[in-house]
Amino acid sequence: MLNIFTLVNGRLFQEEIESLEELSRFQPIWVDMEAPTPDEKRWVSQYYGLSIPQDAMDEDIEESARFYEEDNGDLHIRSDFLIAGDDEPRTVRVAFILNLLNDAHKSKGVLFSIHDEDLPVFRLVRMRARRAPGLIEDAKEVLLNLFDTDAEYSADTLERIYDELEQVSKQVLASEVTDESAGEVLGRIARQEDLNGRIRRNVMDTRRAVSFMMRSRMLSAGQFDDARQILRDIESLDSHTAFLFDKINFLMDATVGFININQNKIIKIFSVASVALLPPTLIASIYGMNFRFMPELDWAAGYPFALALMVASAVGPMWYFRKRGWLK
Repeated sequence: MLNIFTLVNGRLFQEEIESLEELSRFQPIWVDMEAPTPDEKRWVSQYYGLSIPQDAMDEDIEESARFYEEDNGDLHIRSDFLIAGDDEPRTVRVAFILNLLNDAHKSKGVLFSIHDEDLPVFRLVRMRARRAPGLIEDAKEVLLNLFDTDAEYSADTLERIYDELEQVSKQVLASEVTDESAGEVLGRIARQEDLNGRIRRNVMDTRRAVSFMMRSRMLSAGQFDDARQILRDIESLDSHTAFLFDKINFLMDATVGFININQNKIIKIFSVASVALLPPTLIASIYGMNFRFMPELDWAAGYPFALALMVASAVGPMWYFRKRGWLK
């Protein structure tokens, strides 16, 4: 899908393009290519004179090739954006191309973005730019707003992680934890740990992209201040992710501890039963000996006496263990 965004009276308007002729009718500040077809890439390259790298959306691209400037003035930024869905949290690589210097190309002052799927951050920026006049004035502010909204989206996701961990904490600490409930809790904790790690990586990537924009001296004084504010917000997110990692580790240790307690109870019961059955086993072994002269062999009450002695020798230790509280 090829979408272009024009600026009219301070608002961002969206147009979906289906041919090269339609592309030439507009003067956009942002061209967004979501899972573009070869024809759509060809239209953009042909009309704007833009060189789109073949590995623009590759996940395994070298780190040194993620932020660079070409000889013709094109700035290339590859950054990851978070999708914090309930089913499958993930990050999506987005390639940005921005030319602010080369007057010979129609691409000057136009932000190009290429990605494989729609992103919550992109939808939020488009909605805000339509409703709030003056929010965006040029392509650089589109890019800054995307990174700013990405940090905000990460912060909202961290709040949801904290709420989820609060529910897990109540489940772990406020009631008896069975093995079944402990397995469920460990699964919930593992999902939140994975999402928290993705957020930390995402904000680290956003920090690098914003720092590259500041070093490239492409920002105005006001935009430079906005970029510094984004970096300050990211710093606060770093400390919050560290706090959540500590909370996750605590809940993980507590849950594993309850599992160990449940297992120890089972082992304790087997141990107590083994000790309690030792005296009856000893008595049965004695009366199972095949000696010729045993006083009880000719005694009419010898068999009941042996059985009663074995029962008493088993009940005695069990009564003692129960009195000491070892069977609880």
